Amino acid sequence: MTVFLKREVARRVFAKELMSSTYTLRDDSEKSPLYVLTPLGLKCNRVFIIGVLTEKEERGEDGNIYRIRIVDQTGSFIGYIGKYQPEAYEALEDIDTLTLVALTAKVRVFEGDTRKFVTLRPETISIADPESRDYWVIETAIQTLERIREMEKGESETAKLAMEIYNPDLEEYKRAVKEAVERMMEDYGELEVEEEILEGEEEEEEFEFDEEDISFEEEEIDLTELLED
Repeated sequence: MTVFLKREVARRVFAKELMSSTYTLRDDSEKSPLYVLTPLGLKCNRVFIIGVLTEKEERGEDGNIYRIRIVDQTGSFIGYIGKYQPEAYEALEDIDTLTLVALTAKVRVFEGDTRKFVTLRPETISIADPESRDYWVIETAIQTLERIREMEKGESETAKLAMEIYNPDLEEYKRAVKEAVERMMEDYGELEVEEEILEGEEEEEEFEFDEEDISFEEEEIDLTELLED
């Protein structure tokens, strides 16, 4: 009998929301994947992002792992690509820094001695064009606003759980969405967007974390000694 495994949907999410996540959960099913719960109640296992590749650094004794940083309009994502991800690894070798890229990645939360933080395990990475990036920003902004509305209603189980765990400042996330769209418009010209996206003001906040004593779940390589800046 042939068994078909359902792949998790790759969610669109800004760096500010995803990189502030610390909580993981599973569904009731025994074979449920591990999900990351974001401060706005998004339950995700995979993500799709478009941003600028600002860092690409070889790690490991044999240089067989790349540490990457992808920047969007709200912050930066950190990811690691090894030879156990051949498609992404080979593609990355031909991509220079400061290039606009699109990637699909698994999401992981790691716990160090002092805190938890999120990293990405890219499955695919490719060069993107500005038009695709603009569309991603708008779609991600709209979906983020939808999650904020659900948090304000407080009716869904994930919204209730996210509020209990994170108690997020929803106005701060509204301002982040507004600034993300404004930055895109400044770079690439004005686009028509919903008026609600442009409400509020934003104060930029950089997300940082210490990379200590962690290893990749479900991987053959221990990255504990590779995650130092």
